[in-house]
Amino acid sequence: MKTLVLANQKGGVGKSAVGSQLAYYLAEKGKRVLFLDFDHQKNSTKPIVKSGRAAVASFHTTDLLLGQAGVMPDGNFVIVPGDDSLSSLERQPDKHNIIANALKAFLEKYDAQFDVCIVDTNPNPDIRYAAALITGDFVLSPIQLNQEAIDGIGSLLNHSRYGYRKIKQAINPKLELIGILPNMVEPTPFQRANFAQLAKHFAQLLIATGNPDMPYAHIPKRSSIAEAQAEGAFLATVKKTAAREAWREIKPSFDVIAQRMKLEV
Repeated sequence: MKTLVLANQKGGVGKSAVGSQLAYYLAEKGKRVLFLDFDHQKNSTKPIVKSGRAAVASFHTTDLLLGQAGVMPDGNFVIVPGDDSLSSLERQPDKHNIIANALKAFLEKYDAQFDVCIVDTNPNPDIRYAAALITGDFVLSPIQLNQEAIDGIGSLLNHSRYGYRKIKQAINPKLELIGILPNMVEPTPFQRANFAQLAKHFAQLLIATGNPDMPYAHIPKRSSIAEAQAEGAFLATVKKTAAREAWREIKPSFDVIAQRMKLEV
């Protein structure tokens, strides 16, 4: 099982929409998908549960992280939902080692049952975020094309406690950064200029597609994506012209992300 961690130390970047639509995409491709929602806001849990596509565990991710996970449901697509208690874990330092070890043991236990585990993390770096990076195989960081988000790339990489580089060097050498994924991209001069700045200074962190018409993976801003999330729907199955067009724009990015994770789709 490959574990993909969705990480960004800023909220409101559409990380949960990327995660849930990517989960639907991989499940549709025949992959056995486990989804863990570590964000107490539950922005991934709500649409995935509403979709009816995933079996829902009877326990929450707080239980999982405290080593109290119950019996997993059967199925090729399973979500362990988030819960309000997740936000209290950082304030329990005596349990931090338990949390990291419990997640590692859980992933090892279900390694043969699933092909991929997607972990949606909370935006503020804490023990949940750290445990995910300590145990993960890959990191994907959706961002928005504004100066604040671009400046925040440094925190993702170099945070003094939970930066990607520190965790990879000191704790989890197998952790690979797939890259940063510009999300909610609009065809405006301002966004084009920010994308050009990103490509100039951080090209090595962007996800190259090999397609000259779309050199780097990104997700456009489309109302049909938000509508699909609100309905708990997989965008590719929404029978509206705008949704079909949006999916044609998104699918190449998901294809290359799956390839980077060495998942045959």
